[in-house]
Amino acid sequence: MQLEIMPRKKRLPAGRAPLLLLLCQLVRALDVPLDSKLLEDLVQPPTITQQSPKDYIIDPRENIVIQCEAKGKPPPSFSWTRNGTHFDIEKDPLVTMKPGSGTLTINIMSEGKAETYEGVYQCTARNERGAAISNNIVVRPSRSPLWTKEKLEPITLRNGQSLILPCRPPLGLPPPIIFWMDNSFQRLPQSERVSQGLNGDLYFSNVLPEDTREDYICYARFNHTQTIQQKQPISVKVISVDELNDTIAANLNDSEFYSAKSNRERPPTFLTPEGNASHKEELRGNVLSLECIAEGLPTPIIYWIKEDGTLPINRTFYKNFKKTLQIIQVSEADSGNYQCIAKNPLGAIYHTISVTVKAAPYWIMAPQNLVLSPGEDGRLICRANGNPKPRISWLSNGVPIEIAPDDPSRNIDGDTIIFSNVQERSSAVYQCNASNEYGYLLANAFVNVLAEPPRILTSANTLYQVITDRPALLDCAFFGSPLPTIEWFKGAKGSALREDIYVLHENGTLEIPVAQKDSTGTYTCVARNKLGMAKNEVHLEIKDATRIIKQPEYAVVQRGGTVSFECKVKHDHTLIPTITWLKDSGELPNDGRFTVDKDHLVVADVWDNDGGTYTCVANTTLDNVSASAVLSVVDVPNPPFDLELTDQLDKSVQLSWTPGNDNNSPITKFIIEYEDAMHEAGLWHHQTEVSGMQTTAQLKLSPYVNYSFRVMAVNSLGRSLPSEASEQYLTKAAEPDTNPTAVEGLGSEPDNLVITWKPLNGFESNGPGLQYKVSWRQKDGDDEWTSVVVANVSKYIVSGTPTFVPYLIKVQALNDVGFAPEPAVVMGHSGEDLPMVAPGNVRVNVVNSTLAEVHWDPVPLKSIRGHLQGYRIYYWKAQSSSKRNRRHLEKKILTFQGSKTHGMLPGLEPFSHYTLNVRVVNGKGEGPASPDRVFNTPEGVPSAPSSLKIVNPTLDSLTLEWDPPSRPNGILTEYTLKYQPINSTHELGPLVDLKIPANKTRWTLKNLNFSTRYKFYFYAQTAAGSGSQITEEAVTNVDEGKMAMASRQVDIATQGWFIGLMCAVALLILILLIVCFIRRNKGGKYPVKEKEDAHADPEIQPMKEDDGTFGEYSDAEDHKPLKKGSRTPSDRTVKKEDSDDSLVDYGEGVNGQFNEDGSFIGQYSGKKEKEPAEGNESSEAPSPVNAMNSFV
Repeated sequence: MQLEIMPRKKRLPAGRAPLLLLLCQLVRALDVPLDSKLLEDLVQPPTITQQSPKDYIIDPRENIVIQCEAKGKPPPSFSWTRNGTHFDIEKDPLVTMKPGSGTLTINIMSEGKAETYEGVYQCTARNERGAAISNNIVVRPSRSPLWTKEKLEPITLRNGQSLILPCRPPLGLPPPIIFWMDNSFQRLPQSERVSQGLNGDLYFSNVLPEDTREDYICYARFNHTQTIQQKQPISVKVISVDELNDTIAANLNDSEFYSAKSNRERPPTFLTPEGNASHKEELRGNVLSLECIAEGLPTPIIYWIKEDGTLPINRTFYKNFKKTLQIIQVSEADSGNYQCIAKNPLGAIYHTISVTVKAAPYWIMAPQNLVLSPGEDGRLICRANGNPKPRISWLSNGVPIEIAPDDPSRNIDGDTIIFSNVQERSSAVYQCNASNEYGYLLANAFVNVLAEPPRILTSANTLYQVITDRPALLDCAFFGSPLPTIEWFKGAKGSALREDIYVLHENGTLEIPVAQKDSTGTYTCVARNKLGMAKNEVHLEIKDATRIIKQPEYAVVQRGGTVSFECKVKHDHTLIPTITWLKDSGELPNDGRFTVDKDHLVVADVWDNDGGTYTCVANTTLDNVSASAVLSVVDVPNPPFDLELTDQLDKSVQLSWTPGNDNNSPITKFIIEYEDAMHEAGLWHHQTEVSGMQTTAQLKLSPYVNYSFRVMAVNSLGRSLPSEASEQYLTKAAEPDTNPTAVEGLGSEPDNLVITWKPLNGFESNGPGLQYKVSWRQKDGDDEWTSVVVANVSKYIVSGTPTFVPYLIKVQALNDVGFAPEPAVVMGHSGEDLPMVAPGNVRVNVVNSTLAEVHWDPVPLKSIRGHLQGYRIYYWKAQSSSKRNRRHLEKKILTFQGSKTHGMLPGLEPFSHYTLNVRVVNGKGEGPASPDRVFNTPEGVPSAPSSLKIVNPTLDSLTLEWDPPSRPNGILTEYTLKYQPINSTHELGPLVDLKIPANKTRWTLKNLNFSTRYKFYFYAQTAAGSGSQITEEAVTNVDEGKMAMASRQVDIATQGWFIGLMCAVALLILILLIVCFIRRNKGGKYPVKEKEDAHADPEIQPMKEDDGTFGEYSDAEDHKPLKKGSRTPSDRTVKKEDSDDSLVDYGEGVNGQFNEDGSFIGQYSGKKEKEPAEGNESSEAPSPVNAMNSFV
């Protein structure tokens, strides 16, 4: 019986009780496992393991070593035959056999010759179980004979003739390799015209004068002996037709003069093979080489076809400029007719090669070793094929089976030996020989009859670790004869496997197709035959699969940038993964730009060749997973190249180019620029743009330009570098196409006309000798055009012109070829002069105290003597109407463009004396001034008083001091003072209005309430009205009686009962606070919070007097006092009307904010408890007396 190495699965069916995993008793051959310990114990016939090749060519300069190695139990002994007879090694002192081996060593280096030991050798390995034999080993020494000496005559032939230089190397063993060289050991060049044939000859389809040389040398290299043999040099001289005719003419008459027939073109003829057909025979598996070499003029080209078939694509190769057709691994199917065709312009010839593929014997089924137990049956099969079909013969222990000892269990049936009821004496080694005329095959196969109890070869307590959801294979390699049956059990109690999820292989392996966590455990394998039993335990652990939970992602990065790939792995905690990064399935480049940390691969300064597929591989001892991402490296394109100019015409040319690499971002367009090397060398201009799909462009050209072009490619990342410049192309000269632009005529003096223009650039000149024809005449006159031709300048001055007269002007370009088209006519003026007349009838209308309107009559156009640019008003404040001290101020200027005859003067000062005049303005300057006009501005309202202070507070009086307004804007008539008290709840009392004479700067208010805060509103007045107000607050002094009462109240507060009461109240408040804190943490609102929610923001919900909430101040823009006041800064002085201090809580003593007129902005933010009046300093802390008053 034989246990197959390749498992054939045998699934256990469900539903059987119990389901035992058993191996059926099959009558089959038993293969002995290659276990060293097992092999040491088992008897085994010999097996040849190593031998020399059948055709063994040796180097005669070295010792001869003929190999023969074999194995068996007991170890085999060795013997040799030579040329069919026993080779007695002991009798030849030069021959030794390697101990424990059959390998022979023949020492010919000390003495003897290799030829003496030439012959056919065969090795026999024998032990008590049989004999194995080697192939017939034909031993031959290699030979590299010298060329026979021969005298080679020089070869002289005419130009165009064909030539064959023969090589004919000496016959060597093995055949030599042929090549042609010269005296300098340089290989001779070969081509379609000159080539070496398979036989080593050198073929010339036609000769040329350059083929003349004296050192055509054929070399033969014998690889086995590493020697090279050289043929005598061959001299070849090729005579040209002219040279040949001169030679003949010197010796022959005119009628015999040689004609150049050999130099005529001629159709092909074959140099090899000869005729129209030939035959080729090749052995299966070899290389089929077919050759056709033809001569002709011109040199023929060779083509190959197979009649009634096609050439095999993957096995067909052409050599020697298609003169040789090779088909590798040739088979019988390659037999047939092959046709080579030689063609040149004068004709074609054909040659058919009939190919027959023969075959030395090759195995279909070689016999295999049999290990049987006594009483079993088996068979040896030996099947081979070949062409012709090989003959099969059998040998037993090296002896033809016909004369071998008889074995009743053996029966021969052609290529099969059938064994029945074998016994131990049936053990032997059988040889199968398959042979035909092209070779033979010899195979040894033994029959070994053994009786052995079961043995389990798998190591005990082997631990298998498998990934979940994958197959688990538990080995139970066994041996026994007869073949044992196998059972598997799971668990310590030895319960047999009863489920249908298991598969038992015939080699004893237990397979769990889909292993799960509950598959973990101990498994027992039991092997039984009639001679005994063996068992073995193995262990299985199931692990979680390794997974990549964050895979690297596709990335696009510009060249020079940095890219990062992420790879996060989740794995079984008992397995330690290793993370490996690959690029294009290979290792990462050994480059410091590649950085690998735990989860990332970072590539810095990315190059073009960094693009590709990056793979993250996570390996554990049990599994591996991988994930890949592609990196595309992009950049601006490479510059185009190979610029070429074609279709060159006078005014157009075609430019073509080859695009550079787009660097993984498609090219969207090409930009074409040109350089004019004649006029602007080194300066490149934009010519045109074309689509990124185009590689040509038709370009329009201008005359007389030395063009060079360059191209830039554009993709989504930007523009490439420019290409190399194209060749230069100079266009023909022509007359200018355009005239100068920006033609103007303006006078720089009253009696001239300056004509200017923008000259043509060199590109626009269209030819040499660029000049300008300047023409002019008066617009309103009947004069003819006056013209002058000037050089390539941009200005011409016409002198002696009338002042400010309109002229018609034109400037025309011309060059050596001709004139540009007729230019356009433009109008200009001769030079301007200052205006002669001042504006008249100037009138002033005072609109209000800061604005006046001025009117005047226009100046006659003729008196302007130039382009009217407008009128200019000069005005200044001459003196103060109130003080009458004359004081000249800086003049102010207002210009009114165009022909306007009125304008407004804004920003005047009220109650002021102003003077003005008006002048007309042209391009030359101002005309004379009109007579001065004087006007006065009326009074305006004054600014706020500069300061307001409250000094010397007493119990019932306050003194106010102030500075007058910095800008009275008129005569002050009086001051108005308004004031009102503010109580401790910030409520405003009744408003008192008081008029104060304008000459006062100090005023004392009497009969005020003691310890009371007052708010004051103060402003000045003129006849025009009231000015901006300034506000202030102050407090009268405290009454002494109140102070005494406060002292008594303080004494009461120090009594013990009062202190106890206060402590009780404090404790109650603390308890309430704790309860509120607990409720708040639970998410509820305590009453204070609800009250805060009800009164969110005092500025949004102001209180009113009637319900205790806050109210708002009224708008102060109408100069009415506020109903409620706010505190002033601690020094009670407002320095400016536009104070921008922030408004905060009044009770905190922080400054309020005021409008420009001094009105208060914002609201009071009130407090529930009443607050006593404070002292002069609003930021001062309240006194203890006031604190007691507030408490009581």
